[in-house]
Amino acid sequence: MHLVAIGGSDAGISAALRARELDPTVDVTVVVADAYPNFSICGIPYYFSREVQPWQSLAHRTHADLEATGMQLRLDTFATEIDVAGRALTVRDEHGSLSDIAYDELIVGTGALPSHAGIAGLDALTPQDGVHVMHSMGDTFALERFLNEREPATAIIVGAGYVGLEMSEAFTVRGLAVTQIQRGPEVLSTLDPDLGAIVHTELVDHGVEILTNTTVTSIEKTDRGVTVTGVRDDAIVARTADVVLVVVGVRPNTDLLERAGARRGSGRAVVVDESMRTGLPNVWAAGDGVITHHRLLGETYLPLGTTSHKQGRTAGENAVGGSARFAGSVGTQVVKVFDLVAARTGLRDHEALAIGREPLTTSAVADDHKRYYPGAQPITIRITGDERDGRLLGAQLVGRLGTETAKRVDTYATALFGGLTVQQVSDLDLSYTPPLGSPWDAVQIATQQWSRTRAAVDCQSQETNA
Repeated sequence: MHLVAIGGSDAGISAALRARELDPTVDVTVVVADAYPNFSICGIPYYFSREVQPWQSLAHRTHADLEATGMQLRLDTFATEIDVAGRALTVRDEHGSLSDIAYDELIVGTGALPSHAGIAGLDALTPQDGVHVMHSMGDTFALERFLNEREPATAIIVGAGYVGLEMSEAFTVRGLAVTQIQRGPEVLSTLDPDLGAIVHTELVDHGVEILTNTTVTSIEKTDRGVTVTGVRDDAIVARTADVVLVVVGVRPNTDLLERAGARRGSGRAVVVDESMRTGLPNVWAAGDGVITHHRLLGETYLPLGTTSHKQGRTAGENAVGGSARFAGSVGTQVVKVFDLVAARTGLRDHEALAIGREPLTTSAVADDHKRYYPGAQPITIRITGDERDGRLLGAQLVGRLGTETAKRVDTYATALFGGLTVQQVSDLDLSYTPPLGSPWDAVQIATQQWSRTRAAVDCQSQETNA
């Protein structure tokens, strides 16, 4: 049996590894568009901040490690067409030569591409002009060369999501004066705006200029550098810097599968079932190019590294005869911004309303450990639950680095996965010692606040109806 996997990132490599793990006799070929298989794209900002050095450290596994598992890597090889009926993949090598690779089973993990968000002039500019995106090792090398050779003093980052915030820190650490432009009302739009405001303050405290409610309309090369123009409160605003980084999200890379006959769904990503079948015979797909099965929302598009790993593993197992199912996501995410950690899992109010839930959201501030032990720091925790049945729907947390904010969001994520109520989270048997926690952990102090608020709302409602 010959299994071919397309993609050298999370999904493709996870699929290949799982297939070889389950069946060491299967021949596995991995087609990789560049020369950098199994590199951590999520780690790139920490390379720029110089916390991770050298760049080779970003590899989850080396080329030799991967080949030692028995898989064959075809590097600098681009997949161009899938012949579904003939079970053949057409590829183009680094010299431009076309050839076919026969397969018994095919796994497509082509991922996503950077979004340009309709910004005029962006397509015509290159890294040589000082305009960069951040999605691959090639992008990484281009930006590093620019920083080293041009020694820019100022930077503009378009976008204030996870990568944008991480790169804002990296640029600042390297001595650049940073302006960050965000379309929405606050940075980190995956959080409620007032929680995003805490992150905003952290950025400003480290010297970053923030422009929110600003839609970038154009980018152009000028004599003074690169000028970014946008609209803010119906007024034209412009900033000029030596280097511009555009990180406004991604779009699924679906062309290959679409031409083969696959169907697109949410977010224009390819539709797969929970086994990662595409509906095309002997063709599976996983990663940032496909829809996500969300345990609360149903079908959505949520490109996350953790999801890609799990989907790839599922596809790899099933391609060699298994019966695995992707168990679904609850959208757990976390980011470090200077000395702050922000995290979320599950749903916010507007997402819960969209699926017919009756959300009640409360906020609490709780210390990460007993206050009498030195170094206690507050964590702001927002809980969303269904007022009707008490089910936990989501959580958002912001705390200082070292408060175990990331692990606490994992507690809520686990509860969401298990369908627990808010009260059941309050009843969990969590660990305690004064340097690390409290008899009632911050996780539970927040859920107890929610329960008290719900009881008060119910009482008020009963009085109104009496």
